[in-house]
Amino acid sequence: MFKISAIQDPSEQENVAKACGSAKKDGFFAYVMRDCDTSELMGFSQFEIGETGYISDLKAVPGSDDFEAMFILGRTTMNFIDMCGAHICRMANDAADEKLIRAIGFKPDGDAYTVDMTGMFDGSHCEGHAVKL
Repeated sequence: MFKISAIQDPSEQENVAKACGSAKKDGFFAYVMRDCDTSELMGFSQFEIGETGYISDLKAVPGSDDFEAMFILGRTTMNFIDMCGAHICRMANDAADEKLIRAIGFKPDGDAYTVDMTGMFDGSHCEGHAVKL
């Protein structure tokens, strides 16, 4: 099992980002995913919310290979962005593995990936949001 929680402390965000092979982005929100039993770091996401959402990082700890956990971290991040009123979200091309990016619902869109999350998390419009692995 694992737990996903918001990172409140900028120094923790910096440390987690570095441990996942990235860098802290000032002004960005971040989630951390940790193993419930050991508190070991599993991954993190880093994102910002404006009129649209933007996910810059969806990274696992190097050497980790838990696709399902990373899928849940990605969808948790997307759900929060959607609940804040930004129903369109973009993701950087290098934010995560392409298979993961596509599995959580993003489609290529020029220099990034994009998803319309309208209805994705409220159950009113599930079509088109099914996972295709």
